[in-house]
Amino acid sequence: MEMSLEKASELLKKSKKTVALTGAGISVESGIPAFRGKGGLWETMDPMEFAHIRAFRKDPGKVWDVLLRTMKDVLEKAFPNPAHKALADMEENGKLEAIITQNIDGLHQAAGSKRVIEFHGSFARIICSHCHRSLPIQELFLEELPPLCSCKGILRPDCVFFGENIPEDALYAAQEHSMTCDLMLVIGTSAEVWPAADLPRVAKNRGALVLEINPEPTSLTPISDGLLRGQAGELLPQLVARVQG
Repeated sequence: MEMSLEKASELLKKSKKTVALTGAGISVESGIPAFRGKGGLWETMDPMEFAHIRAFRKDPGKVWDVLLRTMKDVLEKAFPNPAHKALADMEENGKLEAIITQNIDGLHQAAGSKRVIEFHGSFARIICSHCHRSLPIQELFLEELPPLCSCKGILRPDCVFFGENIPEDALYAAQEHSMTCDLMLVIGTSAEVWPAADLPRVAKNRGALVLEINPEPTSLTPISDGLLRGQAGELLPQLVARVQG
């Protein structure tokens, strides 16, 4: 069921605890391609060959050269868009408890959001596979592949590869917020990749309202309480303006 901005703003004003679940769609407007779907990264390469932890362990230089170098170049050129900034404004104004993001781009934090749960980790941080030293991606120079730490350990992005588990602290925090919120905004995601896909259903089962902000209906739409149909970068600033007005 499609919902008007006026109705959505009423729900947001009444909410005592709003949580946002964001996916690749919110960052497409920042120039970051999605992984799945039409035009996604997995149309041009096999994720099992380049994004599985076994592939990285077998040939980290190849994975860095084909996939991770490309991602580094894209992310370093990306900036938060109006949707990221609108969510940061909502948090600052006390209307957003937390963001649970499936994205690994760090753009929510760059926009000013403080309470961000990185469900799949972050490519904005690079860590050493041996000593676990961490550094911002901007400080990484790919003069050799794979890049090495000063301890000679192999450097990798601090994100979840296929075949790895969701970080326990992120999983726990996301589930806790999903069980205790009274409104969940599902933005830029079809909510089909598990276990993140279960979070709106957890919220719904606990009595929360679920509001989608997506360009098209998704598999979640039949159980959601409303769909704001369109681009998040256009709709979220309008929604925030109505709530603050």
